[in-house]
Amino acid sequence: MPDSAVTYEFLSPGRSAAPAGATARVHTALREAIVQLDLKPGEFLDKQAIAARMGVSRFPVGEAMNRLAAEGLVDIIPQSGSRVALIKISDARENMFFRRALEVETVRSIAGGAPSALLDQLRSNLRYQQAAIEAEDLKGFHSFDLSFHAALQDQLGYERVRNATETARLGLDRVRRLLNTRRRLELTLAEHEAVVTALEKRDGEAAASAMHRHLDAVLAELESFARDRPELFADLNTMKGSET
Repeated sequence: MPDSAVTYEFLSPGRSAAPAGATARVHTALREAIVQLDLKPGEFLDKQAIAARMGVSRFPVGEAMNRLAAEGLVDIIPQSGSRVALIKISDARENMFFRRALEVETVRSIAGGAPSALLDQLRSNLRYQQAAIEAEDLKGFHSFDLSFHAALQDQLGYERVRNATETARLGLDRVRRLLNTRRRLELTLAEHEAVVTALEKRDGEAAASAMHRHLDAVLAELESFARDRPELFADLNTMKGSET
């Protein structure tokens, strides 16, 4: 059950630029807290404490939790309450499958005609990624990481592909935060560097292979992490090599 002493200080109403409306505001704040791991997988949620912190009644908190449940981020347990959903390896695999299918083909498609302006933008982004690593700015690195992949989608110019990629990426947000170690950031930078180098050579196959390796490396690291921290995950028995 929820800890009666919990205060949810990170849910300050001024935490982010939330949309208007109590339910939307609570939903945005809770979703951000879940994705950023302020609220941990498996943690029970105290509706009354959240309502008090956000300055709303219990009703919009309940509605917000229903929305989060539909997104797979909250489990509503009859007679027990609501808790942050454990992470599902199967969901991560599916979302990464979509990302591989879309982002690998994106770089393959744009490599032959990648303009100098795009390459300059990507090189600049890599320098910012390096600076964020050196400053130990995890949130800054995450922002530049998103911008890197978004620039490739912008160059492709297919709105439905971009939207589908974004949906898959959002489904991996919590996973990415779990893996935000300096080692993983340095590996990500090197993997991004390989993609840019291939694009500069106008080599679509090399760019596709580099992107494929990048996304596969993230998933492999997640599965390794899950074995070390099983309490955060819901379906470890689906992993190859898991004990039964």
